[in-house]
Amino acid sequence: MTTEAVLNIASEAIWTIIQVSAPLLLISLVVGLVISIFQTVTSIQEQTLTFIPKILVIFMGMLIFGSFILDTIVSFMQELWSSFGAYL
Repeated sequence: MTTEAVLNIASEAIWTIIQVSAPLLLISLVVGLVISIFQTVTSIQEQTLTFIPKILVIFMGMLIFGSFILDTIVSFMQELWSSFGAYL
């Protein structure tokens, strides 16, 4: 196995991680920003106020993007396992 092959696998793995995590992280970022603006406007400074809405929205995002996440991970693993013989 060459250094080039290892770097190629690592870059594909990192790109897959970014693709899989981006939708849920962006949803969490937007909800956190909206709640922070709400807290600033209403002068409510409760730190735990963001947890429940973020958890609910992340669960909904997992329901919506779950098939995309699973398909992306499965296709990456199938590609990795199908070329396993070439790496030996």
